[in-house]
Amino acid sequence: MNKVMTYFLFTNERAEEAINLYTSLFDNSKIESMVFHDEESASGTPGKVLNCVFTLKGVLFRAMDSFGHSFSFNPSISLYINCDSETEVDKAFAALSSEGQVLMELGEYPFAKKFAWVQDKFGISWQLVFSG
Repeated sequence: MNKVMTYFLFTNERAEEAINLYTSLFDNSKIESMVFHDEESASGTPGKVLNCVFTLKGVLFRAMDSFGHSFSFNPSISLYINCDSETEVDKAFAALSSEGQVLMELGEYPFAKKFAWVQDKFGISWQLVFSG
């Protein structure tokens, strides 16, 4: 188990939807475990994510749906993803920018053959890079 791990707290109760999208975009990514609140849960909505462990490109993350918090994600911290191909960066950009916000357009920059910075519809910020 990693000693330091990013933990996403989805205040919009869309953790399952977000994690399913993220793990579908990158190779070596999958949901390791996902536990849901049940009818007996005192702290969350039944059917929403109590705890999830997932990998993106082999890196472990945790996530849950949060209830009663008003804070959200912001672009001051982002996931920096080294994509293996132009196809992967294009696919990730299209999916993550859909209904989200493009912070830097997908294009060639002095530091990368292809790069984009987006905030997805769930509020997570991504820097997508293909160095070629």
